[in-house]
Amino acid sequence: MLQAKEASVVTAKFRNRIEAGQMLASMLAIYANRSDVTILALPRGGVPVAFEVAIALQVPMDVCLVRKIGVPEHKELAMGAIAMHDVLVINHSIVEKLNISRDKIDRAIATEKQELARRDRLYRGERPFPSLCDRTVILIDDGIATGATIRAAISAIRQCKSAEVIVAVPVATESTCIELLSLVDKVICLKKPESLHSISHWYEDFSQTTDAEVNELLAKSLAQ
Repeated sequence: MLQAKEASVVTAKFRNRIEAGQMLASMLAIYANRSDVTILALPRGGVPVAFEVAIALQVPMDVCLVRKIGVPEHKELAMGAIAMHDVLVINHSIVEKLNISRDKIDRAIATEKQELARRDRLYRGERPFPSLCDRTVILIDDGIATGATIRAAISAIRQCKSAEVIVAVPVATESTCIELLSLVDKVICLKKPESLHSISHWYEDFSQTTDAEVNELLAKSLAQ
């Protein structure tokens, strides 16, 4: 059982993504000023978190494009995810439980592929994706719910022959962190509640990150 002080730390909310990123940066201090480290953020919500880490550590940041495939009638519930390099992850337990047809899955995938391509043009333009070969990659989001998007991102990064892959997030369940350890080299998480409910529950301000904010933070990171 958690002691009272420990319980308050676990249940306390982050003020916003900026505070979450600053707190996460303190846990990643050993990676500061290293020439072999790259931070990759999951847009859009992961970008403000990752930016604070990148600034504190003085390492480059970019985005790992990934899109959740939402259940048609419940968009917030992920039945899978897609990522760059044609990575596709399907949450078979959700698909089977809700009896989702292959046709619905295919239509949802097609829609999200269009959005993935749009974001690639918007966030990267002609700028090439950074080489990750033999590098330590820190993958950052604002939290992990079902884990579908982070798994898709991990699969995409693994194709780039990185030396080490680290997942760093403000909040995820203990069970999710344990599961991810079979896919990456290290998982760093600030809050590990028994149940998550929703990522927004762990932030006082969880307002949507806009495309303009993503581009602004990417530009600032590239200029440092």
